[in-house]
Amino acid sequence: MKTDAQLKTDVTRELEWDPAINAAHVGVTAKDAVVTLTGHLETYAEKYAIERAVQRVEGVKAVAVELDVRLAPGHHRSDSEIAEAAEAALGLNVLIPADRLRVKVEKGWVTLTGEVDWDYQRSSAERAVRGLTGVTAVSNLVTIKPATTPADVSTRIREALERHAQREARRIEVMVSGSTVTLRGNVDTWAEREAASGAAWAAPGIGRVVNELRVGVPT
Repeated sequence: MKTDAQLKTDVTRELEWDPAINAAHVGVTAKDAVVTLTGHLETYAEKYAIERAVQRVEGVKAVAVELDVRLAPGHHRSDSEIAEAAEAALGLNVLIPADRLRVKVEKGWVTLTGEVDWDYQRSSAERAVRGLTGVTAVSNLVTIKPATTPADVSTRIREALERHAQREARRIEVMVSGSTVTLRGNVDTWAEREAASGAAWAAPGIGRVVNELRVGVPT
């Protein structure tokens, strides 16, 4: 197990390694494998990149994000300009049913609402607006349209988990109630946790995934 000092060093180096991140803007502390990030950033896209970078580091159990976005002078745009750009970005993406989504922008904070059939469509919508100039935050409130859930959906999810990583799959409990899947158990990394969540979302008829998987907990 890494010490907090080792964890801080590894996180700092991962931030420095990622070309999308200016590591000089980020303060890193670690205590009991919980990493805290502080600082002021110029774009929301960089904030997202930082969060993902930290989750790639082995040994991180949780992340406390105390980063705020303070747009650089050249990145300021009116809410109406951001809204127009967001609608255009959604409309240009073939993965997104843009006619079923709504965009609201307040002080650079983009909120997406509406209803889609699959989680990949909801995720694609967020990705489409995340890197737009002037965006300071994104709230993805898009919901999944209720659909008939197959009786064997739990088995399908289990098989998908085994295809991705057999060892981790044995440590994951899958519970299905209606269109909701709950995942419980332990995994070694954030990447494994996200992969398990993705496998559950890909199952037909699933409208909600409750991911209670713990990272780096000895079994």
